[in-house]
Amino acid sequence: MEQTDVANETEAEDALLEVLNSNNAVLHQYTKSNGHPRFVNVLAKLYSKLLNRDVNPQSEILSTLGASEALFCAITGLIDVGDEVIIIEPYFDVYVPLIKISGGTPRFIALKPKLNESELGSSADWVFDSKELEGLFTEKTRAIILNTPNNPLGKVFDLSELTLIANLCKKMECFLELEHFLASLPGMWERTVTIGSAGKTFCATGWKVGWVYGSAQLLRGLQIVHQYAVFTGSTPLEEAIAIVFEKELSRLGQDESYFVTLEKELKSKRDYIVKKLLEAHMKPTIPDGGFFYYLHSESDEYKDFQFTKWLTKNVGLQGVPPTVFYTDKNKQLFENYVRFCFIKKQETLEKAAQTLNKFNASHIEM
Repeated sequence: MEQTDVANETEAEDALLEVLNSNNAVLHQYTKSNGHPRFVNVLAKLYSKLLNRDVNPQSEILSTLGASEALFCAITGLIDVGDEVIIIEPYFDVYVPLIKISGGTPRFIALKPKLNESELGSSADWVFDSKELEGLFTEKTRAIILNTPNNPLGKVFDLSELTLIANLCKKMECFLELEHFLASLPGMWERTVTIGSAGKTFCATGWKVGWVYGSAQLLRGLQIVHQYAVFTGSTPLEEAIAIVFEKELSRLGQDESYFVTLEKELKSKRDYIVKKLLEAHMKPTIPDGGFFYYLHSESDEYKDFQFTKWLTKNVGLQGVPPTVFYTDKNKQLFENYVRFCFIKKQETLEKAAQTLNKFNASHIEM
């Protein structure tokens, strides 16, 4: 992902320089397996505030090597042979192999647009069928994986959708693995594992700093997997991220808060590129969250990988065919879409807008 121009990047870089120039030799040695103390302590303070409950930094927070290791620990630590895990499409491609490694069976349900293809809509228009979802829950169901905002769609699941999922989990005595919030709903703290990532939060994916929070009973399995897989994370990187989080905690909810400024910047970038796409007679699905959006193609001849290759070669726009985020059963439903990323520097977005002026999606000459 190309570096963005948000102010907190500089703060994160400055924090890392501060750590690297420190005379504290401990910062360059192994830290505690469950997480560097300063790091897990500030995360516990943050989530205690956001969840309105006391989160124990020693037993209810686990630092990981990015969100990917968090997923590895969660799935292999909680899924056993014969367990079924529900996945909402589109989905991150690592879910399925991890479930199969654990001896589990993935079950799928796809989000589908309510609007006609000719209409302009948002990611909120992509929904699952509630009866279909309920039918997937059986006595073998161990978990459901929910990513909100969804990657790559940008859908933010609303309270009614989250409540339905929570009630099904409680009814069937299974748990929820979540990338972002749901643990605050009644009865869900004890059955929710929530994953976060400093890489995405602070636009520094190469740092590979992630975390998990949840009840001590659920996290115990993850801690064991983490202990014997990687033992511990990167001490200096976790120290640096802790410094940034401490600053953020002191200004949480204020205008100068990074989370506030990031939201405003992303909305501005999203609205800018959507405006340029509409001017080029193209039809994006406007995301409610995240960094990506779907773009609908009008081509009947060139679809999926062929269309993204054509865009790269002839137009100069690099996208990702979203069919890689779907099962074979549903791939054909999404062959006319391409995924793009809009968290770019403004000059990059302006170059993309200039490129779009040469392209009219309604009249493609292949």
